[in-house]
Amino acid sequence: MNRKIVEGVHWVGYVDWNIRDFHGYVTDRGSSYNAYLILDREPALVDSVKAPYAADLLRHISELMDPADLRWVVCNHAEPDHSGALPAVMAAAPNATLVCDQKCKDVLAIYYDVSKWIFKIVKTGDALPLGKRTLEFIETPMTHWPESMATWIPQDRLLFSMDAFGQHYATSGRFDDEVQETVLFFETKTYVANILMLYSGPVAKAVAAVRQLDPAIIAPSHGVVWRSKVKAMLDLYDQWDVCTPVRKVVVFYDTMWKSTEQMAEAIVEGAIAEGGPALDVKLYHVRATTGTRLATEMLDVAAFAAGSPTLNGTLMPAMADALTYLKGLRPAHKAGFAFGSYGWGRGGPEEVEQYLQAMKVELLRPALKLNYKPSPAGLAECREAGRLLARHAVKVCPV
Repeated sequence: MNRKIVEGVHWVGYVDWNIRDFHGYVTDRGSSYNAYLILDREPALVDSVKAPYAADLLRHISELMDPADLRWVVCNHAEPDHSGALPAVMAAAPNATLVCDQKCKDVLAIYYDVSKWIFKIVKTGDALPLGKRTLEFIETPMTHWPESMATWIPQDRLLFSMDAFGQHYATSGRFDDEVQETVLFFETKTYVANILMLYSGPVAKAVAAVRQLDPAIIAPSHGVVWRSKVKAMLDLYDQWDVCTPVRKVVVFYDTMWKSTEQMAEAIVEGAIAEGGPALDVKLYHVRATTGTRLATEMLDVAAFAAGSPTLNGTLMPAMADALTYLKGLRPAHKAGFAFGSYGWGRGGPEEVEQYLQAMKVELLRPALKLNYKPSPAGLAECREAGRLLARHAVKVCPV
């Protein structure tokens, strides 16, 4: 494995090949916890790894230098997947000073016993000379957590970007040009949708600040290091950050006796008939997919429909789970409607519509509700509703 980022800067993190659940985010391709060692007159470690992999981190450092000789340990982010190994690192490096912003120190003091740690508190614009290199610090609050920070080496035009620009992607390659491009950008998009979508304002400010730096290399805390596709990735971030819609319609649903499923299929038929091959139309059964995949689709969908039958006077549990997850991520600039079947009592489609209202979705029509089994006339109404989704997608994405 090539661990050298540039001369004197090395990756010393841990590749987590087998993780499949990252606090609800389904990580089909695993992840990595990236830490970086800077060899200079005053050696520095930038970030650490999850606590179970502290020994791996220290072993990787030991292959390049004695951890006891570390002078600085930079913590860009206090979340435990990045800071969990800090107690082991600080114990192995008794002469090291931990560098972070004030909010980060406050959070670290909640997670760990920091009474014996020496801190250097920094803020945006502060610099730390190491010898040949200088570390400069940029606070990026709410590009995930309030204490988020990035670290910049101007001599190498190298940015340690923390969670921004990362991916949950385990790979033997360390760089963007050592992995399959389609997979890399898919996992980058998935990461933005599931981690950063609700922080669109702070993320946009961070992207603008990064463009001002004009980095040659961006080294995030998860996934591969960007060196060949930096501009392409930043351009995509500009689109994803504001949930820029593309010509895409998504229909997702749950069902009991196939009635709502028949409605969903008819809505899809109408969207395909209206939009033609230029419109991307997708159908998901919420119990046959994941919230992670739905959130990724919602990042750039133009119009969607969400459907549930009525169960015990309310919507189906799996649909409630999916919509609760999406509501928390706050996808912007979306239009759609609710649908579903009901029997002797109502509730399912109406509650789906309440979720869409809470998400500030532009409702293209009232909730589409059919009693028991859909009739031919009811399915025709569903197909027309699908055409409505397609017309909206084409209208907002004319080219």
